[in-house]
Amino acid sequence: MLSTGAFLQAMFPLYLMALIGFASQKVGILNSQANQVITQLMLYITLPALIVYSLNTTISKEFLIDFAWLITMSIFILSISVLLAAWLRKKATLPIKQKSVYESLIIFGNQGFIGFAISYIVMGQQGIIYLTLFNIFYLLLIWTYGIYLFTKSQQSVDWKVLIFNPGILSTLLGLVILILPFKWPSPFLDTFESVGKMTIPLSMILIGSLLADIKWYELRQYSKNMYLWIAACCKLLVLPMFLFIFLFLKVPYPLFIIATLASAMPSASTISVYAQKFGGDANFASFGVLLSILLCMLTIPLLYSFLRWLYPFFYL
Repeated sequence: MLSTGAFLQAMFPLYLMALIGFASQKVGILNSQANQVITQLMLYITLPALIVYSLNTTISKEFLIDFAWLITMSIFILSISVLLAAWLRKKATLPIKQKSVYESLIIFGNQGFIGFAISYIVMGQQGIIYLTLFNIFYLLLIWTYGIYLFTKSQQSVDWKVLIFNPGILSTLLGLVILILPFKWPSPFLDTFESVGKMTIPLSMILIGSLLADIKWYELRQYSKNMYLWIAACCKLLVLPMFLFIFLFLKVPYPLFIIATLASAMPSASTISVYAQKFGGDANFASFGVLLSILLCMLTIPLLYSFLRWLYPFFYL
């Protein structure tokens, strides 16, 4: 496992990528339309390619055990997240368009973009495989329940949009190929790998661009909203702590650290997309996402250091 210093050094290029996005926005290379294009490119092309490529592995007894642990931890933390977010939404005194955003900020993290970058830093290609398996139920939830949170007040819900989307379809395709006796031909795999690995730099450039796009008056306005701070605190610190119960169950440490770090990712930028598309408060969503992204630059290294400190107490 990487030392804390090596981990921070490996994260430094991610910060540089975000800085490139920030500068590109400021000098006019990127704009809000470009941000939408990058988001669509990742959601519909690069991330599905990365998912399909990552699931190109061999099924073994060890793989099935790892898969069972990851699915168990995923279902556990997602269930806790949904229950906590629903309770906090009920207690919140927010406009109806902000309540769905508030709930989503707590439940859904940036596991598909920043999560893959962090997992690759920690464990390389194996980290990508672990996170892809851990993300299976997350993808099902964000593409179904995530949309439902914004559309449940509407008279009808388009279930085709909920079910037939690139996140779920690419995951199902990868799982089908995983269990079949044949694998993707090398030219396809090489293409999926090349396109999929674009997700990491594109996501960091997008984050930097989004940070540069925020207005100072919005920053002052939304920074005083306690609910956004509560959502960020829950997402980055409180919810990952619930997974610590698995330390006592002796879950393999590589699986535990990937699951914990993935659960500590900042709120998903997809929430802003959903708010914009389905009538939520998009500005409220954008600042909630950006606040958690800014804070995660501090909380992720701190959490990683804490996990390293815990290691000898449970595994040595």
